[in-house]
Amino acid sequence: MRTTLLAAGLCMLAAPALAAGFTVTTPDFSDGGTIPMAQVFNAGSCTGGNHSPAVSWSDAPAATQSYAVTMYDPDAPTGSGWWHWTVFNIPASVHSLPEDAGAANSTLLPAGAGQGRTDFGFSNYGGPCPPAGKPHHYVITVYALKVAHPPLDADASGAKVGFNLHFNALAAAQITGLYGRPQ
Repeated sequence: MRTTLLAAGLCMLAAPALAAGFTVTTPDFSDGGTIPMAQVFNAGSCTGGNHSPAVSWSDAPAATQSYAVTMYDPDAPTGSGWWHWTVFNIPASVHSLPEDAGAANSTLLPAGAGQGRTDFGFSNYGGPCPPAGKPHHYVITVYALKVAHPPLDADASGAKVGFNLHFNALAAAQITGLYGRPQ
């Protein structure tokens, strides 16, 4: 019990602050709104467009050297959630990603930006496709980083990306979309 509390406390200390002025938006859904089919995974029993959402951010801390964007499902029945998208090495001069920037071999990412390996096993966007039932939460987080290039590449797992982003973040901004499939 004490070990668990200590670990939780250390994680909270390492977590980036959600900065009051730093914001993230997407034209694809409102915060707490439903993710449209264009962003839903397209394989197995899911028949969406599998396009990463357009994402824009503003008012990051002045010391920001680069950005990273992640999409994570904390409700996935894995015990550790599900990483749907990780993008890093986004230059500090860039403040948005267009729709479908997360495609495999994307030419829509800024020069130098890279994508890490998702829990689908590939290094590009994979949209929502939860088990039938209650909607899941899909948290898009933009991190303002104090480093220009965290030590990440296309083989970096979501956990490794998350670890590096948390320890290099000046601030973070989030928006959450919901998606569920009927029983």
